[in-house]
Amino acid sequence: MIAISSTSLVFAAQSSSSSYSIDETFFGSGGELNACSTSYCSKQTAGETTVGNASSANFGIQAGNNTFRDNSLEMIVTGSNISLGQLTTTSTKVATGQFSVKSYLASGYVVYTHSPGPKNSSHILQLLSSPTGSSTGSEQFGINLVANTCPANTSPSGPGACSGGLGSDPVEVPDTSFSFGHAAAGYDTADSYKYVDNSVIAYSNTSSGETDYTISYLFNISAVTPGGTYAMVHDLVATSTF
Repeated sequence: MIAISSTSLVFAAQSSSSSYSIDETFFGSGGELNACSTSYCSKQTAGETTVGNASSANFGIQAGNNTFRDNSLEMIVTGSNISLGQLTTTSTKVATGQFSVKSYLASGYVVYTHSPGPKNSSHILQLLSSPTGSSTGSEQFGINLVANTCPANTSPSGPGACSGGLGSDPVEVPDTSFSFGHAAAGYDTADSYKYVDNSVIAYSNTSSGETDYTISYLFNISAVTPGGTYAMVHDLVATSTF
């Protein structure tokens, strides 16, 4: 498995009507967003009455003179090439990969998976279209983004092994008061795996600090699974929402 990331970013005013838009506002007794001369500009702060973020079900704000006015979306993939060794009908293979996402001045973000699945020539391992438990001896491929117990019939060591558990729940950095990412429905149930190409696997409903995600991969084959080398290039696409 090779993890590759791409991002899409859309810019939008923070407040708008049919005739006007505002992309940065200031209320307070001191400070200035743009203190400029002919050569230099600065943002000044003095006597701020509030700082930080606040949100409701539909809106969010970033308070404080020293906030940035540009929308941003960042996704970092820290996984690498993964080798599972030989798949057999009497064992289950697993693997993990990691990525992180954070967004600013948006209504949130979504992360899509975009890959057909592990493929050998024209044959793709059977994709789990709904959350399903591991079944050694049945052809299966699926993922989730939460903490799991090790599936039955996994080796404790070697390629595709599992020991002490598999994956982890999303981690909010530095904590849940700053970051708000979630595993998407269908990919958020422990010990159940799913894979549908082009589906949403993670999201936030508001601007969010960093959320670290771990993808857990499940591989099983059956007696009639074609032999050969299976490979998957796993693309992830993150998109801001407004």
